[in-house]
Parts: sequence; structure tokens; C-alpha cells
Amino acid sequence: MWKMIARTTLVLTLILGLGAVATRPAEAGRDGGVAVGVAVGTLLGLGIAGAYAGPRSYYGPGYGPAYYGPGCYPGPQQCGWAGRSCWRNPYGEMVCRGGEWRCWRPAICE
Repeated sequence: MWKMIARTTLVLTLILGLGAVATRPAEAGRDGGVAVGVAVGTLLGLGIAGAYAGPRSYYGPGYGPAYYGPGCYPGPQQCGWAGRSCWRNPYGEMVCRGGEWRCWRPAICE
């Protein structure tokens, strides 16, 4: 949370700073140029902050929604272990280690 607030503050400061540098000192007091610059900078900064804080992908980082093709749709969610190694110990018991628990939705095509 603090990281997002810090980034947003940094972006707003950068935008307002660039807006202040871009104005010419002789015209700064005339016709409300500073107020317009601050307003535009604020709106632009809020737009960037809103886009950054928008909804994230349900599928996790680096993964997008799967395209199932015409006549196909996502089936019920299934979960299981991936990348897991299993073996039998000297007592005949099945021992499994490692891997990660993943969930997916297989395609159902009609």
C-alpha cells in the first residue's frame, strides 16, 4: 500500500515539476496560466494514478485470459499439485515433496 502511495506521489511531483519548468516566467502571472498548468498536471497525475491502481488480472502476474475458440467455454475450476515429485519410502508409504498447488479451468468445446 505504501509503495503505491509513494509512486503516486512521485509521479504527481514529477508532473507538477515539469509543468512549472515549462512555463515562461514573464507570462506566469497573466491569464491564470499557473492555475491552468496545475489543474492539467493534477488531472494527468490522477489519471495515471487511477490507471496504475486499476483492477489487476485474476489470472496472476504474466498470465492473461485464455482464448477458448469458437464453441468453447471455460469449464469448472479444478485444482491440483504441479511439479511435485513422489516416491515410495522403505516402509512402502508414498512420500511427496515440492511443487505448488494450482487451479485451472479446462476448456469445454461442443
